[in-house]
Amino acid sequence: MTPHHDAYAGRTVLVTGAEGFIGSTLVDELLAAGAHVRALCHYKPYGTLGFLANVLDDPRVEVVSGDVRDGHLVDRCVEGVDLVFHLAALIGIPYSYEAPDSYVQTNVVGTHNVVAACRRHGARMVHTSTSEVYGSARAVPIDEQHVLQPQSPYSASKIAADAIALSYFHSFDTPVAVCRPFNTYGPRQSTRAVIPAILAQLRTGTTEIRLGSLTPTRDFTYVTDTALGFLAVGASDAALGRAVNLGTGTEISIGDLAETLIDISGQEARVVSDDSRRRPDGSEVDRLLSDNTLARELTGWAPTVSLTDGLERTWRWVLSREREDGRYVV
Repeated sequence: MTPHHDAYAGRTVLVTGAEGFIGSTLVDELLAAGAHVRALCHYKPYGTLGFLANVLDDPRVEVVSGDVRDGHLVDRCVEGVDLVFHLAALIGIPYSYEAPDSYVQTNVVGTHNVVAACRRHGARMVHTSTSEVYGSARAVPIDEQHVLQPQSPYSASKIAADAIALSYFHSFDTPVAVCRPFNTYGPRQSTRAVIPAILAQLRTGTTEIRLGSLTPTRDFTYVTDTALGFLAVGASDAALGRAVNLGTGTEISIGDLAETLIDISGQEARVVSDDSRRRPDGSEVDRLLSDNTLARELTGWAPTVSLTDGLERTWRWVLSREREDGRYVV
C-alpha cells in the first residue's frame, strides 16, 4: 500500500485498454486502493478479456467491450467517472511499419475521443505515452525536455497523441497529465516484447536465443512500479499539464539482458544476433535511460523493484504458465 492508494478509495475510474499488460495490473492496484473500475476492453468476437478475467467476479468492476475509435462509445464510458487512465493503444513497433494508418486511427483519433469526452464530462485524464517518443538519446539521462524524435510510425503516433491530450489542458483547462513509462516488463507481458520473447525461448529449452541488435540499452521498470506511478500521477495536481517520466534511471544492453536472463533461468544457451529481427535503418533507438527527477518531485513516486528481482519474479511467472496441452505461453 502506498500513500497514493488513499486518493482512490470510493472513486469511479475508467481504464481504457484494461485487459492488457499494464492495464490489468493497474486495475488490480486500483481495486486494492478501494476504487470502482469501469474497464474498457477492445471488443473481440471470440470474447477474451485477457488478464482482466481474474477480477470479473468483483462487483466493483464494470466491463465494457468496445473500441476507442468509436467516439460515441467512449463518451458513454467517460460519463459518470472521476478519472480516466487512457492506456488503449496499438503498441507493436514492427507492425507499425506495415499498417501505420491503424496506429493513427487508434492512438491519435482514439486519444482525441477520450480527451474530448473528459472535457465534456469534467473528468481528469491520465494519458499513456512511451519513452519511444524520445528516439535515440541526444543526452542522457533523458528528462521531459528532451527533443521528441519520431523514429517509427508507432512513436510518431504517440507523439501526436501526447500533443492532442496536452492541447486540451492548454486550450480548455481539461485536467490532463501524461505518464511516459520507459520499458515496462513483468508478468502478463506479450512475447512481442524483448524480455518475454527471451524467456519464452528459454522455457522451451532452446540453446540459441535469437534477437535483433544486441547493443541498444533500455531502462526497464517492473510493471507494479509503473502501475503505482500511474496512481501517483493521477493523484497529483502538480502533474497536470505535464509529461512525467516513469523509469528507474538505470540501463542495460539487450545483449547483457539476455545473458542475465539465461543465468536466472539456469539454462545453457547462447545469444545470436539475427538480422531479420533488426529494425529498419534509421529506426533503431540506441539508448533509453530515464531521468525520473520530475516524478519524484511532483508525486513522490520512486521505483522499488530491482531489475534482478523483477526478472526473477517474471521467470517464476513464466514457469507457471504451462498449458494443459504441453505448450508454453508468457
